[in-house]
Amino acid sequence: MTRLVVFAVLAVVVWKMATGRWPWQPNVSTRAQALFRARKLLGVRADAHRGDIIEAHKRLIAIVHPDRGGTNDQVHEANAARDLLLDELPDPVTETR
Repeated sequence: MTRLVVFAVLAVVVWKMATGRWPWQPNVSTRAQALFRARKLLGVRADAHRGDIIEAHKRLIAIVHPDRGGTNDQVHEANAARDLLLDELPDPVTETR
């Protein structure tokens, strides 16, 4: 029984070293995590359209702008979130073809 427990612990540690995550953690890509954080920051849903993303970005910038007590880092983070979400939208030219 002890051998089985030691083998299981060793297998879990090898898994962590090989994959960078524990076996019980979900396999979520870094890009998916970044998209989730960007949507959360801007407060938009996963099916948001271009206008929704831009409007949410404008609202956030109005709050975090340095002239209103925010910081440059907050503005850069908001801009990066907007750009990431806009890049994920399907291209309108290829969508019609």
